[in-house]
Amino acid sequence: MTEALEVRYVDLPEMTVASALGFGKEPEGQAWEMINAYASDQGLQIGPDGIQTYGFNNPNPSAGSENYGYEIWLPVTQGTTANEPFKIKQVPSQSYAVTRFTGISRIGAVWKQLVAHVEDSQDARLVPCETAGSWLESLLNPSEQDPEKWVFDIFLAVEK
Repeated sequence: MTEALEVRYVDLPEMTVASALGFGKEPEGQAWEMINAYASDQGLQIGPDGIQTYGFNNPNPSAGSENYGYEIWLPVTQGTTANEPFKIKQVPSQSYAVTRFTGISRIGAVWKQLVAHVEDSQDARLVPCETAGSWLESLLNPSEQDPEKWVFDIFLAVEK
């Protein structure tokens, strides 16, 4: 039996972000190591007592290839600079349906539940997934070593 999702709607403001992009069979780890190093170099703390990061596939997995990309955004102050391989980007404000769950093994199923919830909702409708940031994942306890204890917020772009 699938448990009901608790879904809230949030508006993320326009933000300046430092972006790190991993590519390969497990790009999330690559991107995470890169953005962690960048944050450390900048004196920034990621995690529950620090800055929340946002990640997403870029590009998505494709048939016939084990490789795909994963990009992580770290909000920074306007005017921040970065050297390659990092990029500084402006991300527009966006409304999201958000749910929280625990355990990396649940991520695919929870994404499907969140999409179905919004499709059935009278409160909001899906935004076409043509832009970066339409689907975001935020790991809330990055210092946890057990992936089944990781706590995630996932964000699905909506129009209210």
